[in-house]
Amino acid sequence: MREQAENGNVKLLKAEPSSLTEFKSALQDSFRVAAEVDFGGPLEEPIPSDEDIEKSFSATGAVTYWIMAAEQRVGGAVVVIDQMSGQNSLSFFFITTSQQSRGLGLKAWKAIEQEFPLTKVWETVTPYFEKRNIHFYVNKCGFKIVDFYNKHHPDPRQELRQIHDEGDDAEMFRFEKVMENAGTHKFVA
Repeated sequence: MREQAENGNVKLLKAEPSSLTEFKSALQDSFRVAAEVDFGGPLEEPIPSDEDIEKSFSATGAVTYWIMAAEQRVGGAVVVIDQMSGQNSLSFFFITTSQQSRGLGLKAWKAIEQEFPLTKVWETVTPYFEKRNIHFYVNKCGFKIVDFYNKHHPDPRQELRQIHDEGDDAEMFRFEKVMENAGTHKFVA
């Protein structure tokens, strides 16, 4: 695997362990702005939680990237790669607020796809209220909504108690993107 993939003027740079605290802060800042607009005021706790981000960093197969444009960090992504199945997931993806609406997100996503050409299916989730994310994943990147997680149809990976405690906060869309090259490459164990 290459150290970094590039698409246009956007490239991926693997995050060094020493930069993960900065990555986490940048991710939370980006998510906070959107969440505060949607919820109509300041949040009491960071979104996503420190615990959720740290779990994503340490997941089996996880790779954390800074998204770079003009040699500056403009966002980041955490992907989880399963080389055996080709079923990969996007745990977190963000473009810093000041850099949004410039086409950088789509270029970054294309760079991720190029970095992992053997992917059969990509998966990600986003909160139900994040219309901008839904538009991006469905209309720009080619994902399809495959599940709506809520108290009547919980995410099987979440603890049941947590879903009932969070109420509407646990409502998420799950997206999948079946890659065109799915099944045309052989996976090596």
